[in-house]
Amino acid sequence: MTDAGLDARYARQARFSGIGAEGQRRLLRSRAAIVGVGALGCAIANHLARAGVGSLTLIDRDIVDRTNLQRQMLFDEADAAAGTPKAVAAAARLSAVNGGISITPRVADLNAFNAERLLEGADIVLDGTDNFGTRYLINEYGVKNGIPWVYGGAVGASGMSLTVVPGTTPCLRCLFPSTPPGGSLDTCETAGVLAPIVDTIASVQAMEALKLLAGREDALHGSLLQIDLWHSQWQSLSVGGARNPDCPVCGQRRFEALDGDAGDEAMTVSLCGRSTVQVMPGRPMTLDLEALEPRLARAGRTELTPFSLRLQLQGGLTFVLFDDGRALVIGTEEAQTARRVYAELLGE
Repeated sequence: MTDAGLDARYARQARFSGIGAEGQRRLLRSRAAIVGVGALGCAIANHLARAGVGSLTLIDRDIVDRTNLQRQMLFDEADAAAGTPKAVAAAARLSAVNGGISITPRVADLNAFNAERLLEGADIVLDGTDNFGTRYLINEYGVKNGIPWVYGGAVGASGMSLTVVPGTTPCLRCLFPSTPPGGSLDTCETAGVLAPIVDTIASVQAMEALKLLAGREDALHGSLLQIDLWHSQWQSLSVGGARNPDCPVCGQRRFEALDGDAGDEAMTVSLCGRSTVQVMPGRPMTLDLEALEPRLARAGRTELTPFSLRLQLQGGLTFVLFDDGRALVIGTEEAQTARRVYAELLGE
């Protein structure tokens, strides 16, 4: 069958010999999950939505901030002013681009409690995160369930990408056995980040996804690809022989991150490039934000949206609460301060 029966929007893509009409039909039947809809995730989602990947799940824990607009292409000033969840804003923008595919936003922090549920049914997972903890979690989910995933990272003007195909390639733990020590790697807070490297790495990730979803695994780059756009340097490190039979994940099939129990203590993480700390409850919960609003209103001015309850506190702090018990404490970089505010307001 030729590409005559396909939507005309995909005509140029289907005429490319590596995709073809059959590859395009496979894309339309495919389901991709993107974890993190920041700089990388926006560009990845944009490419996949326009390419006709039939179902996209966008997972992100954060809200749009003015500092995002320099490089996160799916957001605008209105999103930042409203503090719209990134997953929701991106889904709305992409639905206007391609109404023929399914786009599902998930305002959530991917963790051991919800990873199986949020990623279930995906044919591929794409990494748009900014931390190795979440990447190890994605890696374990992919290996455990035989689902390929594409790692990407960018900071300054440099970035790298790796495609993991369980059973065929090394997994992330084969190449990076442990989390890099704190302070050993640059972050967007310490080194900044330029939009072109984000777009380049995301484009590599999206291309790898299109190859896999179109049934062209043979075309994968098969390397740890490193790119420095400032110095115009590209380096491809072959990883074909790097599978480690003693790897705790793909060798021994131990899934410590996925099976992890955080206990009852609230966990915190600072968001890169922002004076914002996320506080995550130590156990799963579901909150009725509408019922909570009158009580929290005693502490300051509240704003209830379909996705969050926003509370403006004295002293310049803003508390944004989600129905899964997560909160963003905006206006501080101190984990202790964020935990204190969380405990004072929710008693957790």
